[in-house]
Amino acid sequence: MSQFIKDGTIKLTNGVSVLSYAAAVGKMEGDGPLGECFDYISKGAELGEETWEKAESKLQQYAFDFALRKGHFLSDDIDFIFAGDLLNQCTGSTYGLRQYNLPFVGLYGACSTMAESLAMASLFIDSGMGEYCAAVTSSHFCSAERQFRFPITYGGVRTPTAQWTATASGCCIVGAVTEPPYIKAVTIGKIVDMGEKDANNMGAAMAGAAYDSISRHLSNTGKNVSDFDAIFTGDLGQVGSDILCELFSRHNEDISKVHKDCGLMIFDREKQDVHAGGSGCGCSASVLCGYILPRVRSGEYKNILFAATGALMSTTVVQQGESIPGISHVVEISHRR
Repeated sequence: MSQFIKDGTIKLTNGVSVLSYAAAVGKMEGDGPLGECFDYISKGAELGEETWEKAESKLQQYAFDFALRKGHFLSDDIDFIFAGDLLNQCTGSTYGLRQYNLPFVGLYGACSTMAESLAMASLFIDSGMGEYCAAVTSSHFCSAERQFRFPITYGGVRTPTAQWTATASGCCIVGAVTEPPYIKAVTIGKIVDMGEKDANNMGAAMAGAAYDSISRHLSNTGKNVSDFDAIFTGDLGQVGSDILCELFSRHNEDISKVHKDCGLMIFDREKQDVHAGGSGCGCSASVLCGYILPRVRSGEYKNILFAATGALMSTTVVQQGESIPGISHVVEISHRR
């Protein structure tokens, strides 16, 4: 059974392996620095659909289907599927996965959803509540812009702190321990409010939550920053990454040598007009499934932390003058059993 340590940290005692993983992305993401890492790259944002929302659902289908195929699974092999996205009522997931007729747990952690879904799937497996579970998330630039800001046809000017929502999806299938990557422990995030009210500065809104969750995980497990080859945050972008490093430095810890941000990895900021970097549920999901996990499996990374970050914003509440709370869930992943 999983062992609760303290303050949101849980150790997986029976052992969980990420048996298969896949990433499906849009054309812009495929043109970025990690293009060769992804399993599927769309030729356009529409994916043959009439609306952006339907396109996002199809992208999530592709990620799930590729993960099944790579792991030699059938959809009926999956006992539970944990999924979420940025859209109201998690419609990207519910409409994308409805055809599979699987026990479904819809999750919303904003851009932290990949870590949230992977943590929940792993805990189910470690507790003996299933043989195989899937964790799936997605985002789409055009559907997110329509919901949270303005439709892209509006032509609004983006501020320098704004981030570009990745058109991407990732899926992990986890089961009993067999081979790396191994899920060793998770830390569930707390809601942290930095007082940021600018919906175009999500990195600043999320940085405090990333610091809180990572530092709690290190403290609760008795580990140090130096114990990890890399600590990946979800999508703080340049602004949030700078703040995270500063928060650690205030407590006499240097995370800068091992810190990597998925929002800064997925795009080339000099060649692609993404301002402060990438964001969205699919950003960290696709980087995890396309870039990080293969390197843990091969042993290039022995131990890493995956700390996806989310801005728990609502357009309605932000327009009422409220600040934007952040959250970050941490998953510890290792090559060593």
